[in-house]
Amino acid sequence: MKVVNLKQAILQAWKERWSDYQWAINMKKFFPKGATWDILNLAEALLEQAMIGPSPNPLILSYLKYAISSQMVSYSSVLSAISKFDDFSRDLCVQALLDIMDMFCDRLSCHGKAEECIGLCRALLSALHWLLRCTAASAERLQEGLEAGTPAAGEKQLAMCLQRLEKTLGSTKNRALLHIAKLEEASSWTAIEHSLLKLGEILANLSNPQLRSQAEQCGTLIRSIPMMLAVHSEQPNKTGFPTVHALVLLEGTMNLTGETQPLVEQLMMVKRMQHIPTPLFVLEIWKACLVGLIESPEGTEELKWTAFTFLKIPQVLVKLKKYSHGDKDFTEDVNCAFEFLLKLTPLLDKADQRCNCDFTDFLLQECRKQGLLSEASVNNLMTKRAADREHAPQQKSGENANIQPNPGLILRAEPTVTNILKTMDADHSKSPEGLLGVLGHMLSGKSLDLLLAAAAATGKLKSFARKFINLNEFTTHGSEESTKSASVRALLFDISFLMLCHVAQTYGSEVILSESSTGAEVPFFETWIQTCMPEEGKILNPDHPCFRPDSTKVESLVALLNNSSEMKLVQMNWHEACLSISAAILEILNAWENGVLAFESIQKITDNIKGKVCSLAVCAVAWLVAHVRMLGLDEREKSLQMIRQLAGPLYSENTLQFYNERVVIMSSILEHMCADVLQQTATQIKFPSTGMDTMPYWNLLPPKRPIKEVLTDIFAKVLEKGWVDSRSIHIFDTLLHMGGVYWFCNNLIKELLKETRKEHTLRAVELLYSIFYLDMQQVTLVLLGHILPGLLTDSSKWHSLMDPPGTALAKLAVWCALSSYSSHKGQASSHQKKRHREDIEDYISLFPLDDMQPSKLMRLLSSNEEDANILSSPADRSMSSSLSASQLHTVNMRDPLNRVLANLFLLISSILGSRTAGPHTQFVQWFMEECVDCLEQGSRGSILQFMPFTTVSELVKVSAMSSPKVVLAITDLSLPLGRQVAAKAIAAL
Repeated sequence: MKVVNLKQAILQAWKERWSDYQWAINMKKFFPKGATWDILNLAEALLEQAMIGPSPNPLILSYLKYAISSQMVSYSSVLSAISKFDDFSRDLCVQALLDIMDMFCDRLSCHGKAEECIGLCRALLSALHWLLRCTAASAERLQEGLEAGTPAAGEKQLAMCLQRLEKTLGSTKNRALLHIAKLEEASSWTAIEHSLLKLGEILANLSNPQLRSQAEQCGTLIRSIPMMLAVHSEQPNKTGFPTVHALVLLEGTMNLTGETQPLVEQLMMVKRMQHIPTPLFVLEIWKACLVGLIESPEGTEELKWTAFTFLKIPQVLVKLKKYSHGDKDFTEDVNCAFEFLLKLTPLLDKADQRCNCDFTDFLLQECRKQGLLSEASVNNLMTKRAADREHAPQQKSGENANIQPNPGLILRAEPTVTNILKTMDADHSKSPEGLLGVLGHMLSGKSLDLLLAAAAATGKLKSFARKFINLNEFTTHGSEESTKSASVRALLFDISFLMLCHVAQTYGSEVILSESSTGAEVPFFETWIQTCMPEEGKILNPDHPCFRPDSTKVESLVALLNNSSEMKLVQMNWHEACLSISAAILEILNAWENGVLAFESIQKITDNIKGKVCSLAVCAVAWLVAHVRMLGLDEREKSLQMIRQLAGPLYSENTLQFYNERVVIMSSILEHMCADVLQQTATQIKFPSTGMDTMPYWNLLPPKRPIKEVLTDIFAKVLEKGWVDSRSIHIFDTLLHMGGVYWFCNNLIKELLKETRKEHTLRAVELLYSIFYLDMQQVTLVLLGHILPGLLTDSSKWHSLMDPPGTALAKLAVWCALSSYSSHKGQASSHQKKRHREDIEDYISLFPLDDMQPSKLMRLLSSNEEDANILSSPADRSMSSSLSASQLHTVNMRDPLNRVLANLFLLISSILGSRTAGPHTQFVQWFMEECVDCLEQGSRGSILQFMPFTTVSELVKVSAMSSPKVVLAITDLSLPLGRQVAAKAIAAL
């Protein structure tokens, strides 16, 4: 008999009572090869025929079970067929369907094309919806049965439904497939959420506690599906976090002027990657502030640290509070952190001693003001600390009784900064004397450094500098003016000039420079600082045109300095004098060298230069410093003597107002300017001392020792101690400066790979990661673009990648990659920007990504091209082995970091696909595990988007990575292709 269609074949089998295997043999005869059973909808046809009557047809059901067992039909077609049945009143039919589901619901798989795997995800989602509806219908029947007095039947069916739900959802693999299906079909997921709510309402009245708790468990599992990637474990049994400590120290020591947002993001990144609980995280921040403050050198550095601790860190915590999920929780965490802090009595006592006040009291009040602690918590903490302070070692009361504590001064300086900014906004021409009074007051004692530290910590330093640049520009020209107004103008010019030089030396010249707006005239001071002021790492040319102004102006200046008894002030163009002084000094030096001028004349000239306005002396020494560098040993004496003459103050009755205060600032500026030259020429100049070390972190490297030894030494010390201190940070920074990024990074990685004890390697990673923040972007490019590929492709170096140093290096590489990738869209912090950067290499020629000139890595990969087409459908085959989510997101590949990441992942892909295994393969596994561990937050668009899609199926073959959660974490599920790759990998597990 020739069978026309499927339905007839099934009916014939039923009429003739074929056994299941007979049915299968005959079916294959009836239907020639070509069309698959799924395309013919065999599962649906069998179910349709089996479910015609009130009870299911056992023979036809046996055919379906045989088809499932012999894999004639796919799981997805059976699940789709089941979910179309909606007459829940036919108990026996429902129970038969539940039995069929029981055959395979906890061991679903699919080894077909990517589209079939996505089909399985969708079918599973429909089946879940069907099970929920079925459970709700059974629960309603049970309620009706209870009212009618026949509960047994309904209860049995409800128990069966819940059992299947539990079995289906109990498998992580199924939940992962449902996670993908939810992203594929958002509307179906909404329907599931509605069914879940409805089921909850019905089951709330259920008297059987066992069934109710079973249903609640299933509900929890369903609700957890969208959050599958958000679970992360917090780190237990650890109280010190060196990375947080070092990051805070680095920021406080080198980047007080930086914005708070990048710091907050860096800290959050560390908190997330190292799974640090919030109270311990906040505690570590405070501990770092205390240590920084206690060990800071006296003077400006101490004030900077006080401002950082009391003004900037509370602002950072306010921003961190926004990242945490509830205000109440965060204040509780801050309170908990302070509870821990109070246990560190010796540290707090030392801070009290250093600040000459109750440190904790000031800090708690500031936190209360910012809404970080409640009134009750503050009072409770203050009571506890007061009790501890009674036992603290007492200071001699007379000694420090009159010294005002810095925290109080800094907190008072902050509103003063705002008032000064308002004053500076007024029209300078209206009351220059009033303005001079304000500025004079700023110069007294340590007021200036206090105000600058407060402005830097609150982000107002740039506008502060801008206002002084405008004032300085305003005072450069004088029209018709009296002697008195001329001296006021000279003083305003001088004070603003000195203040700006001081700011540039203390906080970096980028604070002064404006964002270049084309067309606008550049103020005199900006021009001068860029071209004429010596700074660390900046070599000036003494013959540069900026030092060679109009010769007539130079001649008149030389005449003025040489002939008059003192400097004239009326109608003096100060900016011209400052620019001409260098050429004038050259003339005077030549005259002295050739015996035209005697030493007495030189003394008179230098007294004239520094007698009225100190800024002229600053400009003169700036040029002399550049000039001395160019001279031979025997030619330097007179230039150095001239610097000596200009550096000392003038003891005369006839000086302008605030002379002593101005000389103090001038001396500090000159000392900074001359430091390098004096060291190179082994000369000593005595600058008028202010009683403190004005350059605490200068010249830290021991003489006559190779810098590699210094680097390994300082790293060993830091590793032994377990944390980085401010002095070490400065030494590392100097070494990075001197050796360059590649040298610095390569040598520190060698030190890491020498470690053999697990706890040491982990500590080394935490410390190295924080040290690398000195220039994270460049270090990451070197680490991922040079050092790792070098280790992974050279078999003679594979032994160094064994555990534990190999695991540690993988962790470090992932942390650096994530930090750089998340921040490279933002701005580099100022201490990174001011580094004179050598170009490591042109990354575009190093890693070309176009087909015209394949890079070494690309050539290495092309040998694997034949096994690259692991995905088998036509759509998949068009995918080259290097296609990754980043290309579909059209990420800018001209960016060096993106290129380096793309190439690193190509290398990883080739290692996984190659036929030789070794420590390098193991390293790749650790690298990927760390990526997954750090990305558990479910953050998309991160570094894994550079991983070729084909890597996923290779990774799943590595036993440690063959879990559904890992696949979900490493694929970009926001892309349809990403979901297909994930579904294919998970369905095959």
